[in-house]
Amino acid sequence: MICSMTGYGQAEQRWNEYRLTAEIKSVNHRYAEVMIKLPREYMKFEEAVKRTVLTAAKRGRLDVFITIERTTVTSRQAILNWALLDGYRQVAQDIQQRYAVKGELGLQELLQLPDAVLWMDEDTESALPEDVLMQCVSLAMEQLQAMRLREGAHLSLDLIERLEQFSGMYAEVLKTAPRVADEYRVKLQSRIRDMLSMGESDELEQRVWTEAALFAERSNVDEELTRLASHMDQFKHLLSDSNPVGRKLDFLLQEMNREVNTIGSKANHSHLTKIVVDLKAELEKMREQVQNIE
Repeated sequence: MICSMTGYGQAEQRWNEYRLTAEIKSVNHRYAEVMIKLPREYMKFEEAVKRTVLTAAKRGRLDVFITIERTTVTSRQAILNWALLDGYRQVAQDIQQRYAVKGELGLQELLQLPDAVLWMDEDTESALPEDVLMQCVSLAMEQLQAMRLREGAHLSLDLIERLEQFSGMYAEVLKTAPRVADEYRVKLQSRIRDMLSMGESDELEQRVWTEAALFAERSNVDEELTRLASHMDQFKHLLSDSNPVGRKLDFLLQEMNREVNTIGSKANHSHLTKIVVDLKAELEKMREQVQNIE
């Protein structure tokens, strides 16, 4: 079953005095891209969260939002980030010297600088362990994957229906293409009879027949139809594959479009040209759907 790249999953979990919430949203993307928003004190788990997400999703943009709250009040300790404060002060001095401006960093300004004051829980023994966080992320991913699979099932049904419509039009091309050269040959025969009735030479008649043979060769689309049939079979087979197939399907649609364009360029027949236009329109609709497949 194919998998969509669009989905949403959410999970909530409690551990001791902690309440965790993991929310994951995914949309289509050419590659696998994971964006994670974690509380600052848990940024050390960012890579682990990314690995957990990518074990289930192989393609798409995934936005992960994790909130961690403590349900009980704990004592916290303020720690000054002296290295950062010294850096800010040095930068201020450098600016003063370079641009000859006056001013001093006051106590209030220093305390409001980002990350100047760090707050740490004194009760470090009950800190949230990594495996608890990963379990919450995994539960959210399970919900997201279930939704992506449901969406993928709908996409698969739609693509199967469109492929059947495309196959019907392909069968019409298969039936019409051989008639193109035959109809042209009939027109030439009429021209030959007219020329002979007007006393034209046999040499001119031979040139007309040569033109007919060249037209038949140029308008032959047997090779294109054979390759197009092969692409259609592969496309249908991939729709039942359990692996990510979005890129393969997109490639096949490009190749199918190439063959249809070649048939259109060789066609010198109004009905065949109309079918080619319909084939290209159906391929474009299929391409829009395939853009959402993992």
